[in-house]
Amino acid sequence: MSFLWPKMLWLLTLLPLLVALYVWIQKRKKRFAWKYSNLSIVKEAASKGPGRKRHIPAIVVLMGLALLIFGLARPTATVILPSFEGLIILALDNSGSMRAEDVKPNRLDAAKAAAKTFVEQNGGRSKIGVVGFAGTASLVQPPTKDKELIFSAINRLTYQRGTAIGSGILTSLNAILEEFGEKQIIPQPYGSAQTSPSSPSGSSPSPTPSEEEAVSKLPAMIVLLSDGQSNTGPLPLEMADIAAKYGIKVYTVGLGSPEGVVLNFNSFSFRVRLDEETLKKIAEKTGGSYYKADNETNLNEIYQNLGRRLTFKPEKTEITALFAAAAGVLFLMGMGLSIYWFGRVF
Repeated sequence: MSFLWPKMLWLLTLLPLLVALYVWIQKRKKRFAWKYSNLSIVKEAASKGPGRKRHIPAIVVLMGLALLIFGLARPTATVILPSFEGLIILALDNSGSMRAEDVKPNRLDAAKAAAKTFVEQNGGRSKIGVVGFAGTASLVQPPTKDKELIFSAINRLTYQRGTAIGSGILTSLNAILEEFGEKQIIPQPYGSAQTSPSSPSGSSPSPTPSEEEAVSKLPAMIVLLSDGQSNTGPLPLEMADIAAKYGIKVYTVGLGSPEGVVLNFNSFSFRVRLDEETLKKIAEKTGGSYYKADNETNLNEIYQNLGRRLTFKPEKTEITALFAAAAGVLFLMGMGLSIYWFGRVF
């Protein structure tokens, strides 16, 4: 704890003087009583008096005065406060399986509505970008605080073939890295990745950060929704490892069920299954959380809660009000005890 006006603490030197004054007054009262009262009456009164209890109210008030002086010095302390600062990427699966109507009116429309709920809950505190992924992934809307642009991007998502969860994470990561002026990442064969030579810094390619390398933690997170299994693109868990090295949490939302649902489209029937295990591992690797959505109501509640989710960070804050409140309580307590025991304030 530190103080903005530390010079006010010199007032604490007055407390010993007040204690000495209080002791002198008590002795003076005692001498006065012995001088002007009948000896036998005084002895009888002394034997029935409050004794040491009479000093308790004064001690309590003195403690309150000490706290008040600390408050005048304007104390500050580092406390954990909620903060909505940072960058958020909404990565939405727009594969063909999102046509399924087990979530009304269908999975994609329900996901769009829930994503808009998330944006509303955020209240413009964070920049939000939108990524759509199916067989490939694309940044539909770069990070912005303009709610109408975000809504428009969400509405533009249409059905595509394939499901590339890894591409969704990778494109989201690159959107975040570009926003913070970091090197872009491109996937390599067999799911490995490296830095793109066309990165904003213009430097030559370098490997993605290893466990030993110090990587700056970026104030960003990804909210990823999928209803299927990744069948193309970079490996999702490898992309999750890269996100974790940048300190970027991925919150995953699974729509559907592991048992799957039969989807009929263009005279074809096929079953789409939710890869719940992969989504759980992505969240676990990055320090995020996994949420299971069974219906449109549940999905909307998940995004609503995520929109209100707080990011906590330490901040130095003035806590004068706490000291002033505690001093007030002690003053009232001291006076209350005095009235209750002796029928007078002091």
